[in-house]
Amino acid sequence: MPIVAVSPEVSIAYETFGDPGDPAVLLVTGFGTQMTAWHEDFRRAPADRGRYVVRYDNRDCGLSTRFDDHPVDMGEFIAAVSSADITTAAALVPYRLLDMVVDGSGLLTALGVARALVVGASMGAMIAQTMAISSPERVLTLTSMMSSTGESEYGRPTPEARSVLFAPKPADREGYVMAAERELVWASRRYGDAAVLRESAAAAYDRAYYPAGAGRRLGAMILSGSRADALRELRVPTLVIHGLDDTLIDPSGGKRTAGLVPGAELLLVPDMGHDRPREPWPVLIDAVVAHTG
Repeated sequence: MPIVAVSPEVSIAYETFGDPGDPAVLLVTGFGTQMTAWHEDFRRAPADRGRYVVRYDNRDCGLSTRFDDHPVDMGEFIAAVSSADITTAAALVPYRLLDMVVDGSGLLTALGVARALVVGASMGAMIAQTMAISSPERVLTLTSMMSSTGESEYGRPTPEARSVLFAPKPADREGYVMAAERELVWASRRYGDAAVLRESAAAAYDRAYYPAGAGRRLGAMILSGSRADALRELRVPTLVIHGLDDTLIDPSGGKRTAGLVPGAELLLVPDMGHDRPREPWPVLIDAVVAHTG
C-alpha cells in the first residue's frame, strides 16, 4: 500500500488503477469509511473505460495519518454545538473539511495530476464540493453522491439513523462486525443485506480499526458550515446522485445541492439508500463515466 506525504503533517495511503495517461478520477470516501468502501469491482469499471482511478484513505482513517494528539470528547463537543457554543466546539476539533481538501489536492500533486474528475460520497462529497469551491482549477468535473450542502434544514437524518450514527461501536472484532447490521437502517430497503454489512465491517476492522478519528471527522463536517452561497457561484460541471431510500442524508440534500449549482444534473436512484448495493451499479457507473467524459 503506497503512502505519500502530502504536507509536513499528513501522509495519505492510496491506490491507483488504470493508465496514468488517462483522465484522473479521484474517489473521495465518506465519514467512517476507508478507501475500501469504494469496492474493487466498482472502481475497476471506470479504469476499464479509460480512466485513471485514484482512491485514498482520508486523514484520521485507514492507513493515513492519525491525529492521536487531539482527542475529542464527543459528549462535550455535541453539548457545545447543541448550545451554540461554537468557540468551545471549534477548539475541540483540530481540522476542517478545507484541510481535508488539501490532503486530496496534495495527493493529486504527488501523482503528477494537475486536474481531476472528482467523485465524492457522503462526507467525501462534502470534501469534493469544498475542493471544487476552493480550488476549481484542480477539478474538471464534480460528482456529489448521497450528500448535502452543509445547511441544517436539508438532508436531515431520521431519528433512527441519527441514533445509529452516534452510537458507540464495540471495540472487539466480533461485536464490531455484528453491530454493522445496525446500518440496515439507512441501507436500500430492497437490497440491504446484513451479511454484506458484516463482511465489509470485518474487512475494515482487520485492515485498520481506528474509532478515535471519527469524532474529529464528524467535528470537521459540522464546523465547516454551509456551502450554499459558494455552490451558487460554482462553475464546475456537476452531477448530483442520491438514493431515494437514503435515511442518513435525506434526498432533500441532493436535490438542494443540484438546485444551487448552476447547470447541475440530478440523478435520483430508486432502491438505493446511503449505500451502493450492486444492483444499481450499472446506472451509477454509466452516469459517473459519462459525466467524467
